Amino acid sequence: MRHLTCIQTILCLLIAALARPLCAQDLSPRAYLITPDHFNAATLTWSYFDGGINLNGAIPVTGATGTFNIVNLTYYHSFGFFGRSANAVAFLPYGVGTFQGLVQEQQMQIYRSGLLDFGGRVSVNLIGGPSMKPREFAKWKQKILLGASLKVVAPTGQYDPAKLVNWSIHRWAFKPELGYSQRIGHWLIDGYAGVWLYTTNPKSYSPPVPQPQTEQPIGSFEGHLSRDFGNGNWVSVDGNYWWGGVTSLAGIQNLATEQRASRIGGTAAWRFAKHQSLKLSYSNGTYVRFGGNYQNVSLAWQYSWLGLNFSK
Repeated sequence: MRHLTCIQTILCLLIAALARPLCAQDLSPRAYLITPDHFNAATLTWSYFDGGINLNGAIPVTGATGTFNIVNLTYYHSFGFFGRSANAVAFLPYGVGTFQGLVQEQQMQIYRSGLLDFGGRVSVNLIGGPSMKPREFAKWKQKILLGASLKVVAPTGQYDPAKLVNWSIHRWAFKPELGYSQRIGHWLIDGYAGVWLYTTNPKSYSPPVPQPQTEQPIGSFEGHLSRDFGNGNWVSVDGNYWWGGVTSLAGIQNLATEQRASRIGGTAAWRFAKHQSLKLSYSNGTYVRFGGNYQNVSLAWQYSWLGLNFSK
């Protein structure tokens, strides 16, 4: 029984470190800025991740690394909600990459290609951002905005309980969040505070029989300072911090899986046509207690337009 407990603990640690590389690492400047009613945007983003995986010396795996590409298709639509500006976003990512490391002095490598979990986000402005038509919005000047959002991730991605590393987390995930934004001249200050909540993964990797895995909430804070240069062009400095996420496999909790980590980076946006823009971002881990510590480069192309009134 003690040997079985040890094996389950090791598997729990590996799954926590490898299977959730993108959970709380997002850096999203200007996420709570409002747009006029019935504004739409389709975005195609390519992201490259490369780096190590910090296992905190808890298991006999050394030199763990991951290198992978994520392509994400996103659709955004804004609308009025009881007189307030609101919007909904849907996203569908696809990933290709490898994870590797030394296990008992043997080099092991895993390749994965497939869909990640489908998700969406609904955001509503609470203070400072009324629902506006395009003509009204053109005359409006931002001061202070306060918004609330809920992100939902559904377990729709590639998952096989017989495999240690999967693109899907095979559970529902919810992130309620509050977002603050204040404009001072050409400068914009953003801050978000939220928490990730997870349901149980009923069939987590645990030979010979999959076992249920649970995860405690992960708190997160994100901050951005950006400057406008007119015509939709801007740059920002981005940072975040997250903590929590202790996992349990078959009821066995391991405190070594607690995450405490942060990232810092920068973003630049260039609007090169009336309906089109590009966004380039880079970020890197500044401190990682447990989990993935990746360098990330992302390039996004966006096409935006007015129309598609779904309320009719």
